[in-house]
Amino acid sequence: MSTFKITFIGAGSIGFTRGLLRDLLAVKEFSQIEIAFTDINENNLEMVRALCQRDIGQNGLNITISATTDRREALQNAKYVICTIRVGGLEAFSTDIDIPLKYGIDQCVGDTLCAGGIMYGQRGIAEMLSICSDIREVARQDVLLLNYANPMAMLTWACNQYGGVRTIGLCHGVQGGHHQIADVFGLEKKDVDIICAGINHQTWYIQIKHNGKDLTKDLLEAFEKHPDYSRTEKVRIDMLRRFGYYSTESNGHLSEYVPWYRKREEEINDWIDLSSWINGETGGYLRVCTEGRNWFETDFPNWMKNDPMIFSEENRGEEHGSYIIEALETGRVYRGHFNVKNEGIITNLPSDAIIEAPGYVDRNGISMPMVGDLPLGPAAVCTASISVQRLAVEAAVSGDDQLLRQAFMMDPLIGAVCNPKEIWQLVDEMLVAGEKWLPQYKDAIAKAKHRLANEPLLPTRDYKGAARLKVKSIEEMALDKQEANRNAGESDKGKVRI
Repeated sequence: MSTFKITFIGAGSIGFTRGLLRDLLAVKEFSQIEIAFTDINENNLEMVRALCQRDIGQNGLNITISATTDRREALQNAKYVICTIRVGGLEAFSTDIDIPLKYGIDQCVGDTLCAGGIMYGQRGIAEMLSICSDIREVARQDVLLLNYANPMAMLTWACNQYGGVRTIGLCHGVQGGHHQIADVFGLEKKDVDIICAGINHQTWYIQIKHNGKDLTKDLLEAFEKHPDYSRTEKVRIDMLRRFGYYSTESNGHLSEYVPWYRKREEEINDWIDLSSWINGETGGYLRVCTEGRNWFETDFPNWMKNDPMIFSEENRGEEHGSYIIEALETGRVYRGHFNVKNEGIITNLPSDAIIEAPGYVDRNGISMPMVGDLPLGPAAVCTASISVQRLAVEAAVSGDDQLLRQAFMMDPLIGAVCNPKEIWQLVDEMLVAGEKWLPQYKDAIAKAKHRLANEPLLPTRDYKGAARLKVKSIEEMALDKQEANRNAGESDKGKVRI
């Protein structure tokens, strides 16, 4: 039996915490591990602790979760740290969506790139470096930080470059697209071999094989003929058509990372589908996260009455975290896709960038084979995003608002929609709105406040977006409790598309 400590930071995130714990405790050797939860929200932390502790007891395990708002206490002697934080919560998230809309920037998700993703990174990097400081001081020297928080590449970049903590970024995007590819060919996912490489949320399926036969060139026709994806994945299919390879991220996500699909209000609905938020709804992820949190907090007593999660191999999810820890501790080989510093893995992307590529894990550690060159088109798309990420990381670490503004300038969608004067004013507004989460920008925020109060302002719009839907009330969600529970409890809120 393995005995070690795992600490969950941001454990009040029900979607990730409960599922990841189920996956970990499905490993028979982990029946005696130590588990610590920490979160800044004591109420959310206690609800998730109670629910997970109930699951543990119902599965016959003698593990008691330690839950505390004292992060350093939770990190003491930890060997693995799983991070799922969202700095600023839904309050800050709403400013990431609503303020850019005033300038015509229409985002579906806003957590990876574009205005929302850049500002999310500014909040997150400052906190991640503080977390890294605590980890260095009180966790084990061989600690591994598994980061699930977005913007994945930026946060993982900062932790490795400036945090002094070995950090692997983890995402479920590759698995989701892998399922789709198998589906369009009428195959099972396990029977389709892929090589997927790029950067997080812009990872490309550069090789697809079934029984040794290469299917990569047949993919466009298969997607165009699919009765569902031909309607719901128009952006991804168009990128496949023009760049030759399918990208991991959803229609809504991908549409906000590139300059072509959301820059004109009157064209946005040509590229999206509102049967599910993830297909491109304006602020869709903010809406479903808000609904999920409201439902969990309201309906929590019923969650404690529902059937517990069953810790078994057949019930494990596809998140990489538990499999990485299992491989490191038991020696069972695991192959997944991990976000790490490039250092020559993808030879035509910058060496300092955080790339996402295939890796193998066993008792000897995490090994990343060399992928070589990405095809030129996909590499160009990734390189544009990496330039934004690098500027945003350096801005967040230094508190240099000039670099922050340059990150906004270089962002593909922002640059397609806004001119430089508009971008400068937009950044001023977003800095002021995020003041309590941006301590590194104290001086810049004071100057931004002065400009906004005393200088002539460019006109903005009261714009709600091309495809904004109303947040459902508790009463509306109660009409379909199964869907409300799924949304609140699932880490991948786009996995089931309805």
